[in-house]
Amino acid sequence: MEHPGMRATAIQIIEKLTQAGHKALLAGGCVRDMLLGREAKDFDVATSATPEQVVKLFPGAQTVGAHFGVVIVRLNHHHVEVATFRSDGSYSDGRRPDSVTYSTPELDAQRRDFTINGLFFDPLTNQVIDYVDGQVDLRMGLLRAIGVAKDRFEEDHLRMLRAVRFATVLGFDIEHATWESICGLAPKIKSVSIERIREEFVKTMLHPNRVRGFDLLVNSGLMEQFLPEILVLQGCEQPPQFHPEGDVFIHTRLMLSLLPEKVSLPLVMSVLLHDIAKPATQTRDADTGRIRFNGHDKLGAEKTGDIMRRMKFPNDVIEPTVVAVENHMVFKDVKKMRTARTHDFQTGMRYATVGV
Repeated sequence: MEHPGMRATAIQIIEKLTQAGHKALLAGGCVRDMLLGREAKDFDVATSATPEQVVKLFPGAQTVGAHFGVVIVRLNHHHVEVATFRSDGSYSDGRRPDSVTYSTPELDAQRRDFTINGLFFDPLTNQVIDYVDGQVDLRMGLLRAIGVAKDRFEEDHLRMLRAVRFATVLGFDIEHATWESICGLAPKIKSVSIERIREEFVKTMLHPNRVRGFDLLVNSGLMEQFLPEILVLQGCEQPPQFHPEGDVFIHTRLMLSLLPEKVSLPLVMSVLLHDIAKPATQTRDADTGRIRFNGHDKLGAEKTGDIMRRMKFPNDVIEPTVVAVENHMVFKDVKKMRTARTHDFQTGMRYATVGV
């Protein structure tokens, strides 16, 4: 017998909470995706019930985030996050609230990050509940922080990278005050763990709209904070006869734009970092002035390994990326190559394109 889907399970939870006298609604990203006609990955429930009341109705529920009013309910082989309507206290660590107070749907919406994520939906009455004008921004294709943008990003610095990801994935513009706040607070992203930074960065770079994400990361000043090596590529001249498109930065951006929509992580990372050692190896011939980058492939492989270890990528992503960067020059001379070198490159690219 087939189990009900995640959405049906979330509605089942809402029905049970409502029957017990509590208010319960679908909340956040699933409402946004539903209104955009996109498939939601998760269905979160927000409720007036306290974690204790939720557990009473759903014995065996996990109270892992009970301090923040969050309970994971397991039903029909699905895990649904059920969170009590709340207001957040101060955020002394720029990541999580020091305390929470149970509140109302209206106040709960005010503590969320962006208007398009601050929507509720009552599946029992088929009604969208919108306290933050999120539906207007959805129609306009605009990503806007709720309330004062600076305050939202000061509360949780990771929201700056989430803004870039949402703008990339949804193809939305970032509202002016929201963008200005991100640019002004970009250095604070350093206080966030590199694992969380990497997670948002990877989601952005794996999306078909990755060049937009790349531009937003660079122009906001966020890229400079966690991957400054990319900025060093700006203004690094290349021989115009081989690279009429411009400097190494422009070339890297162009290569990203030429990738297929669906890429593996090693492939996109190897394209991003393939010329990372060009600034360090740039020389000019004394007689002709021709620019050369001797050994940039080997040094680039070393630098790629260093960068990816710093960002705590897993080894099964680092290794094929490093192999691809080390062998990327072989592709240029493909017609002149000896068999052994062909094998090296093919091995590298086979590793890098796993999963494409």
